[in-house]
Amino acid sequence: MTNIPARQVAPAEGKQHIILLFVGLMLSMLLAALNQTVLSTALPTIVGELNGVSDMLWVITAFILASTITMPVYGKLGDLMGRKALLMAAIVLFMAGSVVGALAESMGVLITARVIQGLGGGGLMILSQAIIADVVPARERGKYMGVMGGVFAIASVAGPLLGGWFTEGPGWRWVFWINIPLGLLALAGAAFFLKLPRRSGKPRLDLGGMVLIAIATTCLVLFATWGGSKYEWNDPIILALITGTILAAVAFVLVERRTAEPIIPLHLFKDRNFNLTTIAGLLIGVAMFGAIGYLPTYLQMAFSVNATESGLLMIPMMGALLVASVVSGLLVSKTGRYKWMPIAGGVIVAAALALLSTLKPEQPLWEICAYLAVMGLGLGLNMQILVLIVQNSFPLREVGTATASNNFFRQIGATLGSAVVGSLFAHRLHDLLIERLPAAAAGGGAPGGSNSLTPAVVNALPAPVKQAIISSYNDALTPIFVWMVPLALIATVLLCFVKEKPLATAVEHDVLSESIAEGNILITADDAEDDARVQPASSGR
Repeated sequence: MTNIPARQVAPAEGKQHIILLFVGLMLSMLLAALNQTVLSTALPTIVGELNGVSDMLWVITAFILASTITMPVYGKLGDLMGRKALLMAAIVLFMAGSVVGALAESMGVLITARVIQGLGGGGLMILSQAIIADVVPARERGKYMGVMGGVFAIASVAGPLLGGWFTEGPGWRWVFWINIPLGLLALAGAAFFLKLPRRSGKPRLDLGGMVLIAIATTCLVLFATWGGSKYEWNDPIILALITGTILAAVAFVLVERRTAEPIIPLHLFKDRNFNLTTIAGLLIGVAMFGAIGYLPTYLQMAFSVNATESGLLMIPMMGALLVASVVSGLLVSKTGRYKWMPIAGGVIVAAALALLSTLKPEQPLWEICAYLAVMGLGLGLNMQILVLIVQNSFPLREVGTATASNNFFRQIGATLGSAVVGSLFAHRLHDLLIERLPAAAAGGGAPGGSNSLTPAVVNALPAPVKQAIISSYNDALTPIFVWMVPLALIATVLLCFVKEKPLATAVEHDVLSESIAEGNILITADDAEDDARVQPASSGR
């Protein structure tokens, strides 16, 4: 056991080890990111074969909801007991959900699989971001996080292509089976590359907070999903869900004020940058997931492209996101300036949403690609920088909790975006199909009626019926895009008030001395050897 005083130290890993560690984290991030995107192009065929078009939004929402609930839990537990074992557990859980999804024979089983995947996916995203903060100073972290943002872009390009290829080739179940070899690689990377301080001792868990946040989040998503579509807004079920959300949220705040180790400490909200970036991230999350989540389905139905082609059409957006993420990260590391990036990103996202709201089935495909590239540019300048701002606002001992809390509210936005847009889309589509098609034609000859419409079925229909379905898909989705423009603009205004704090140039390890004193950290031989690299304490911010 080494007695390390409170101070700043150079990262415990040398540059070579940080690169290996980073590769391991990228594998975990790829697993989570690819899972979302590989499903998008396969989704119309999946829900058509399982007779569940009306439940399509739950395939997306179930994953986001489960991952959202677990994010604060993973963040807090990572700060208390170390992140390596948690990351490996999250990978295993994610792989288990993938096996269930691959074997699903009904929509109920498929949605259950997505819940299990989400329980692991929340850890993959949060722990990967927090581990980078453990070993890389904030000033240098920008270029690493830019590359991690690029992982999402790469996954967003490869995912739809793989999803389309699987759907048209060996079958859609391979969108789940592909996670097994990727998961094994990520598991091996975590086992061999992650060499972090190990915390011992029994952490004090905020079980009350965990239960209440799960109840509040679930009630919130359910009333946002069902309200105005499955149930009227004044229906007793919707009113009960709204009441449950409010009561659980109030009880959560009361519990967090008294518990020893709250999963979302209330003092985080005393920091202006945390509040501004959290609200902005929530609003951008609504716009991002609301728009992107259903675009591949829309493209397949409205533009009569196959699953692979719809994936190819998403490449401009993801290519722009990749370039913007990497370049913005490099600029942050070089100049230390970052405030202007998410502000510019918010304006660009608003412009992209306005452009997407003008889509028509007769437009040339290059215009669609251009609009999507604008969206990718805005998102690339926004998402990773917001996380960096949050991490730079808190000491290392709270970086996991702060990152998870910020991502929790962003995912709330993503959940609401997917739920509300999906609900409105499905409801409007149902009404338009009934209005524009006779009951027999709406079924398209499919056993499940309009609930079993797939791109292949639609393309085989007579021209008048096909055109009615295409126009219904277009008129059901595109007006929703313009409704989200104000959200991006509000986020932009909020980010104008962010205080641009200097980025830390060294990794704080004062957390080690505190944990050692409490007997909560075991210092390994590798850590002891790093005493020779101790630097004098400095402000660093």
